Amino acid sequence: MKRPLHGILAGIALVTGVALAVSSCGFGSKNSADSDKSIYFLAPTYSDGAYGTKALWDHIINDFQKQNPDYKVILQMESWESINDVVKTKLQSKSTTPDLLNIDAYASFAGDGMLFPVPEVVSPNVLSDVQPSFAKNASLNGTQYAMPLFASTRTLFYNTDLFAKAGVATPPKTWAELTDAAKKIQALGGGISGYGLPLGSEESQAETSLWTFGAGGSWSDDDKITVDTPQNLEGVKAMRDIFDAGVTQPTPGATNRKDVINSFIQGKIGMIEGLPPTIAQIAEKNPGLKYATAPTPTKDGTPVTLGVADHLMAFKKDGKKADTIKKFLDFFYSANVYSNFVKNEHFIPITTSATKVLADDPVTKAFASTLPVAKFYPSNNPKWAAAQGAMRQQMGTIAQGADPAQVLQRIQEAAK
Repeated sequence: MKRPLHGILAGIALVTGVALAVSSCGFGSKNSADSDKSIYFLAPTYSDGAYGTKALWDHIINDFQKQNPDYKVILQMESWESINDVVKTKLQSKSTTPDLLNIDAYASFAGDGMLFPVPEVVSPNVLSDVQPSFAKNASLNGTQYAMPLFASTRTLFYNTDLFAKAGVATPPKTWAELTDAAKKIQALGGGISGYGLPLGSEESQAETSLWTFGAGGSWSDDDKITVDTPQNLEGVKAMRDIFDAGVTQPTPGATNRKDVINSFIQGKIGMIEGLPPTIAQIAEKNPGLKYATAPTPTKDGTPVTLGVADHLMAFKKDGKKADTIKKFLDFFYSANVYSNFVKNEHFIPITTSATKVLADDPVTKAFASTLPVAKFYPSNNPKWAAAQGAMRQQMGTIAQGADPAQVLQRIQEAAK
């Protein structure tokens, strides 16, 4: 979920006197009081501003410390652009390794024996509250090593005004219907594109997955990364076909997700695959936009979507902080605390209790039904990171004349 640009955050109070970011010396500096009841938490910024991610965490940490005055959580925030480099630096020493980390990938840390198994750092009632598919996606060799933070899936957003002008009566369910609707919208002229196809280097693996999953493909088979399969090739060819039909924005290979989302919000694209935060972005930037959502079109109309979850993971180090980590995570995943965090970050809750609390939330209404048909990246496979990186760099070339089969082969080679 890396890297969403979120909209307005509201509903929390600004809190002063809260846990501060650690000094530039980092975790383990002499200025940091380290004890078994003090944990260091490294987290990324999902949203900025006075009501952004840091304010949310500060509020949660402040409440936790009020209820548990003997315990301390020291927070360090980093941008998504820098956090991976920060993690690499922190892990070079146990003294600077965070006790708790929020990031997307966990498999390499778990494979190296660095993480607590989740049952050791959350209570059974919290563990059983997690959606089973997301718990499985956070597991390696049958053991859960990370707690999903929240969920993101994709669904089709379509401009109902442009649909009406183009004479498109219903949202498309199949690729053929998608192309037909996009052609009619493209024909309206005036710089309007039928479908937004983001294949830039930011996150092209997400758009690609929607098409390969829609053809019955996947990126793994047990412990093997499987990129150059017939099903995946069919999906990528279909993605190339919609570009060749002339119904997308002009340069998909140089267009990132945020670009097509912004163009859709401005009324310049008829259809895109949107995320949960897209709803808040529309409300903030163009509240008058007439739009609706529908399931992602697939080859034959069988519903499927991409599911993504960032994770919280606990590093064992000397093993003495399990109880403190458990106390904080149990507090965070309690229904009211967790649901408020998810609501303000505009994602989908991954616990049953929070889903009930947020039953009337616009994001939950639009996206909760996508969870049962979500398929995931094989993020529990350490080789996926290389495949994903290659996909981000290579996939956009199919809109520049590259052969889809050769592109998939090059990505497969990167995963060896």
